[in-house]
Amino acid sequence: MKNILTFILLLNALSYSISQSSNNNTKDAARIAIAPYVSDQIANFPNEAKNLLNNKLNQIVTNQGMSGSANNERFIITANISITNKDITHTAPPQHSYTLDVTFYIGDGFSGKIYSTVTKTYLGIAPSETKAYIEALKQIKSGDKSFVDFVQQGKDRILDYYNSQCDFILKSSQTAASQNNYEDAIYQLTQVPEVCKECYDKCMNAVGPLVQKQLDRDCASKLTQANTLWSANRDVYTANQVSEILSTIDPQANCFKDVKLLSAKIEARVKELDNREWKLALKIQQDDVDIQKANIKAARDIGVAYGNNQPKTITTYNISGWW
Repeated sequence: MKNILTFILLLNALSYSISQSSNNNTKDAARIAIAPYVSDQIANFPNEAKNLLNNKLNQIVTNQGMSGSANNERFIITANISITNKDITHTAPPQHSYTLDVTFYIGDGFSGKIYSTVTKTYLGIAPSETKAYIEALKQIKSGDKSFVDFVQQGKDRILDYYNSQCDFILKSSQTAASQNNYEDAIYQLTQVPEVCKECYDKCMNAVGPLVQKQLDRDCASKLTQANTLWSANRDVYTANQVSEILSTIDPQANCFKDVKLLSAKIEARVKELDNREWKLALKIQQDDVDIQKANIKAARDIGVAYGNNQPKTITTYNISGWW
C-alpha cells in the first residue's frame, strides 16, 4: 500500500512538472523582451570576448524570466568594463592578472534612458592578457542574487513605459494602418507583453480589425496571382503552382469562398485532363473557432514574420551618457 501511495505521489509530481513546463512554453507572449547588446564603446575590449559577454548578458535576463535573444528590441541589457588593476604574478611561469569592474545596464536603447544598473568586480588570471580578461568575464554568474534586483528594477521600469505610453503605441499603430502598412501596425501592437495587462488588452482589442484587413489583402493578392497563372495555362503543372499559392491563404479571409470556387474549377479541369481525382490542400476553416484567440494567434504570426523580415540587428543603440 505504501509503495502504491509513493508511486501515485511521484506520478502527480511528474504531471505537475510537465504541466508547468507546458505553461512556461505558452507564456512567451507574456515575457518582456530585453536584447543583449555589446557596445563598441567599451575601452580596450578584446574582440575574442565579445560573444562571451553577449552570452552572459543574455543569461542574466533569461534567468529572470525575460526574453533575451531577440533582435531589434527597444529594451536592452548592456555592460561597460573598466580595468581597475592588472599585474603579473610572481609564479613560474608568470601569469597575467586582471581585475575588472563590470557595470551592467538595462534601459531603453531608443530613447537612451537608463532603467537599472549594478556593478560587479571580477578577477581573471591566465597566461596572456586577453585570456586573463576572458577568464575574468567567465566569473559572471547569471544566477547571482545581485542580478535579481537589477533585472526586477529594469522590468518594473519597462512595465511603467508600456503603461504610460500605451496611447502613443495605439496611435502609432493606427498611423501605420492608415498608410496600409498593416504588418507594421500589427507588429507594434503585438510587442506589448501580456504582463502589461491593461495596455495588452487594449492592443489586443485593436488588433482584430487590423488582422482581418491584412488577411483580406493577402487573400486578394494571392487570389489574383493564382487566377492569372491559371488563366494563362490550365494544365496539371500550373495546377500544382496554383495549389502552392492557395494553400497559404487563411480561411478567415473574406475572399476564401472565391478561393474554394477556383479550387473546385481546377480540380474539375485536372480530372478532365488526367482522369483522376486531385484535390487542392486548402487550409481548413473551423466554424467553432474562438475568433479572439484566432485573431491574437494570427496577429502574432504576422508580427513575427514582419519582425523577421526587418534588418537582423541594430548595430548602434542610443547609450550616450550611460558611461
